[in-house]
Amino acid sequence: MARSNAGDGVGATGMAEAPLNNEMMFHRSMSTSSCLFTEDEDMTRTALSEFKAKESEIERRKMEIRERVQAQLDRVEEETRRLATIRETHHEIREPKSTKFQGSELESLADPTRKEVLMIRKKIDSVYKELRPLSYSVQKKQREYKEAVDAFNEKNLEKIQLITKLMEEIGQLAGESENLRLKKLEDLSKSI
Repeated sequence: MARSNAGDGVGATGMAEAPLNNEMMFHRSMSTSSCLFTEDEDMTRTALSEFKAKESEIERRKMEIRERVQAQLDRVEEETRRLATIRETHHEIREPKSTKFQGSELESLADPTRKEVLMIRKKIDSVYKELRPLSYSVQKKQREYKEAVDAFNEKNLEKIQLITKLMEEIGQLAGESENLRLKKLEDLSKSI
């Protein structure tokens, strides 16, 4: 009988250790899942900071382009004003009071005017040539940014689905563990 009690005592402590082991395994799985959550959060933060950096780079480039365009437009306006004053001067010279020097004066004024107009047109063309690749790069960066945000949202949705599935499985395992523990306790109580 002493042996029977000793055996029962060992079995009882063995059964008491089983729920403790199950609890320890449950806590380990919870800590593992929390590590997964922190890794996912770190990855999310990293991706978000990269997206923000790209977005700020795009904004910075947009501002640079705007500044360049504004500077070019200011120059064009100044050249236009100069051209208008030259035209006014040309118009005044066209109808002089005395017509002695009209031909040579007109030629001397017309030639610089043409040169200035050509220079202004060349400047405008060069500004457009500079803007064209920049606008393409801005559109490309915006497209890349949109694709990155879409990919980020997809990964985030996938992460949420995996977390939900993991939590369901943890709940099922905890329920199964509890049922198994109760069944073993019933078996133990029946054997006593």
